Amino acid sequence: MTNFKSSCASRIFGCFASHKFPNIIQNIINKSYVKLMKVNLSECPDISSYKSLNELFTRELKTKRDIDADEHEFISPCDAFISECGNIQEQKALMIKGHSYRVRNLLGDYILKQEKDRLIDGDYINFYLSPKDYHRYHVPMDMQIKKAVHIPGKLYPVNFTWLKKIPELFVENERVVLECYTKDDKLFYMVFVGALNVGKMQFVFDETIQTNAKSSTQKPYMYKDLWLKKGDELGRFEMGSTIVMFFEKDMVELTCRKDEPIKFSEKICKVI
Repeated sequence: MTNFKSSCASRIFGCFASHKFPNIIQNIINKSYVKLMKVNLSECPDISSYKSLNELFTRELKTKRDIDADEHEFISPCDAFISECGNIQEQKALMIKGHSYRVRNLLGDYILKQEKDRLIDGDYINFYLSPKDYHRYHVPMDMQIKKAVHIPGKLYPVNFTWLKKIPELFVENERVVLECYTKDDKLFYMVFVGALNVGKMQFVFDETIQTNAKSSTQKPYMYKDLWLKKGDELGRFEMGSTIVMFFEKDMVELTCRKDEPIKFSEKICKVI
């Protein structure tokens, strides 16, 4: 699948998903999607309230989940499946077992070498969001965002079949990198990886970050005093995709396990 084809397919699907059909037709589309993808709406508004498929994708939670206030505990930023997690070895991390990528390449050209070096022998977690999952993502820890980088790229699917097929697929795909710091100036990154049919990745703190656009140039966004609170909404995918988190060396102890589902607000690691 070429970049042109995948981008066109994603834009076409995005137009379809954003279109508001007459109520009768839209209800059929929504119910068909929920049944096909086995979507659980028990925490969300009634299916009839969504005026487009995209509204269903980006649905809000009806009631807020409890957030652990412990400042030493990171929570999952999303509902997902943990496809891999562990230690960054030889500056590489795994997409899935046996298929690695270079962390430096994933972070792109606008992350400084000295910041990348802080991740050597650090830790990582991959969160795979399937089409059935809640698509919004949240702040995993009280944190400061100093930099965001939009990196244009392909829009390959990020399911396990394609991760086995395309070497370093995460590095090939479009993504947004957030450079984050805790109150103690510990460094971690959140990388939001685009995929086929992901019309956009939205960020509530900066609506000027535009993804799935025609630009082929990496673009940095700098912030002076941007602090976000644990559990707050960070943004949303307009379809399923992947989030990767990286932590500097000796920063955290992972408490999550790979090959297991995780829910937003559940603990994933603790600061050492």
